[in-house]
Amino acid sequence: MSRISAQNLPENAAQVAILPAYDRAGKSIGIVHFGLGAFTRAHQAWYTDRAMERSLETGGDGDWLIAGISLRSPTVGEQLNPQDGLYTLAEKSGEGTKLRVIGSVAEVLVAPENPSKIKALLSDRATHIVTFTVTEKGYCRKADGGLDLSLAEGGFYPLLADALAERKAAGIGGLTLLSCDNLADNGHQLKRLMGEYLAAHHPDLVDWVAAHCTFPCSMVDRIVPATTDADRAEVEGLLGLRDEGVVMTEPFSQWVIEDAFAGPRPAWDAVGAQIVADVAPYETAKLRMLNGAHSALAYCGLAAGYSYVHQAVGDPTLREMALRLMREEAAPTIPAPEGMDLAAYAAALIERFDNPALNHRLIQIAMDGSQKIPQRWLATLAANQAQGRQCPAILSAIAAWIKHLRGSNGPVDDPRAGELAQAAMGQDAI
Repeated sequence: MSRISAQNLPENAAQVAILPAYDRAGKSIGIVHFGLGAFTRAHQAWYTDRAMERSLETGGDGDWLIAGISLRSPTVGEQLNPQDGLYTLAEKSGEGTKLRVIGSVAEVLVAPENPSKIKALLSDRATHIVTFTVTEKGYCRKADGGLDLSLAEGGFYPLLADALAERKAAGIGGLTLLSCDNLADNGHQLKRLMGEYLAAHHPDLVDWVAAHCTFPCSMVDRIVPATTDADRAEVEGLLGLRDEGVVMTEPFSQWVIEDAFAGPRPAWDAVGAQIVADVAPYETAKLRMLNGAHSALAYCGLAAGYSYVHQAVGDPTLREMALRLMREEAAPTIPAPEGMDLAAYAAALIERFDNPALNHRLIQIAMDGSQKIPQRWLATLAANQAQGRQCPAILSAIAAWIKHLRGSNGPVDDPRAGELAQAAMGQDAI
């Protein structure tokens, strides 16, 4: 079966999928993205694709192609580069599967193989925005929250710092540095950590970056399970083309971005993104309710023998545990913005978890627990303890996580797996 590419989109593809309506060849790169995994392709790249499409109607700036940077693995580049950056986004629900071919990704570069080209892109006058989905561990934080300078050398920090130095020397403006990771206060954290790196390696840049770059906070939300061979086969059967970069997702999507840009941006708000003055309430609700319940279902569901989220939430006991965590433990700690009904939000989340067409693996959610749990559970636990309230759902989830660390669900995928397994083995039996 032929692979999808810019030159290989037969007419029948338009009958089963929405295709890019804009001229990709006439667009330039305006965004560099670190960590072009499945989530980004289902979320930020999807918003950007539709924003460029909308520019055809409004006459706005449509030069927002994305250059994706893989910090280590060549896998995404091997999937997308032979396809000219094209890939299919499949939205799955009880109503069936809807396909859209995404055209917003121009190319994928592997950082260790292309440092010069990446720095050139980052320092190019046409680049205005750098986005990040490097996961919590990609920020290279120490246990106390500060930057681990030795780990940072293998991340995005050196590439970005060198490019910022070139922009300063050339008299080019700064960049909008937009974190899209599930990290509490993500923009402010990125600003602080980048500042620590610059103070250590480029102290002459500290004031320039403060004056010319911005670090908006953002909140992202869309469930994106890992793509399987069965998913690729399903899309191949519908599209009539092989697509190694297929991404599966749910119909729901949300993106809330702080209105703090250093320069121009795509018309993301014209295609559903919310540009707001303060992201914090949205972020807190998502981290403590959606992500908190997801992690609880992951560890408790694995312990009960389930593989997928919809199976775990279909168990009456686990469903009640997730609802209690969201409604009785997390919601009272969240300063909800005007018009946000947290009880309705919890009910909507349960409905999303119930989606039987989206095989979201619990073991995928269970990864990197040490990086996720502080903002997903511990912040809620601390806020309730300060008010003298108990959190039995979160405590049950913590007990299940400790069993997970002991290997009860198989090998533990976590950057601190060794030390945590040793600590968990030293606890009394749970």
